[in-house]
Amino acid sequence: MSKLFAIFGNPIEHSKSPLMHNLAFSTFDVNSCYTRYLLKDGDALRSKFFELGLSGANITVPHKESAFRACDWCDDFSKSAGSVNTIILKEGKLHGYNTDALGFFASMKAFHEINKILFLGAGGTAKSTSTLLKDVGFDVVVLNRGKEKLESFKNSGFKTYTFETIDDFNFDLIINMTSAGLSDDNLPAPKKLLLQLFQNTKGCIDVIYGKETPFLQLAKKYKIETIDGSTMLLKQGVLAFDHFTDHQFDLYKVEQAMKRAFDFG
Repeated sequence: MSKLFAIFGNPIEHSKSPLMHNLAFSTFDVNSCYTRYLLKDGDALRSKFFELGLSGANITVPHKESAFRACDWCDDFSKSAGSVNTIILKEGKLHGYNTDALGFFASMKAFHEINKILFLGAGGTAKSTSTLLKDVGFDVVVLNRGKEKLESFKNSGFKTYTFETIDDFNFDLIINMTSAGLSDDNLPAPKKLLLQLFQNTKGCIDVIYGKETPFLQLAKKYKIETIDGSTMLLKQGVLAFDHFTDHQFDLYKVEQAMKRAFDFG
C-alpha cells in the first residue's frame, strides 16, 4: 500500500523537499510519494495531517513551533527546543522529531575556528539549532526585531538583543534564521546594523536556499565568506527520510540519491 508524505509551510512552492524525497523513494523502490501543502494557519496542522491521510510530514517556516504543539509525543531534543520539523504517524499518534539542528551543524563545518555565533531571528529553526550548538559548546546570541519571542531564549540561558538594544558587534559567524529574502528583497535586520556586524565576522550563513538572498549579497560585497541553506536542507532531509522509512537504508546512499535534486536548478 502506497504511503503519502508532505511538507507544510508558507510559502512552500520553492521547496525542493518533494523532489529530494521522491528521488530517494524511487532509488530504493519504496512505494511512497511526497508532496507539498501550503498551510496558512499553523493551528490547523494536526487536522490537515489526518485529513490528507499522511504517514509523515516535514514542516518548514513558519510552523515548526505549531508542529511541536500538534504532536502527541516528541523526542527529548524536540522537547528541549520546542520545535518540530519531522512528524511520523505511529499507531494513530503523531510523533515529533527535529532534524534541522543536525543538518545545520553539518553545514557549519565549512567554517573554521568558530566560537561566537549570532542568530538573526527567534523562530522554530533558531530554537532547535541554538539548543544543539549551545550543548556542544558554542556561544550563541540571539537578535530579533521584537522582544516577545526572545523570552524563551532568555529562559534557556541565551543572551538576547533587539535591534535597539544590541551593544555587541563581535561575532565569528552570523546566521539568518528568518524568512527575509525568501520571497522578497528584505534584509533580516537594518542595513546599518548589519554593516556594523560585518566588520568583525568571519562568515555568514542563510538558511534560505536556491537563491542568493539580499543578506548574502550584502555580505559578499564586504568580502565575507558565505553559504546558503542547501547543505542544511540536504542533511536534514536525509535524517527525515530515515525516520520516514524506519531506518532501513544506508544514510550515505540516501544522501547521494537526494543530492541529485540540486542538479535540477
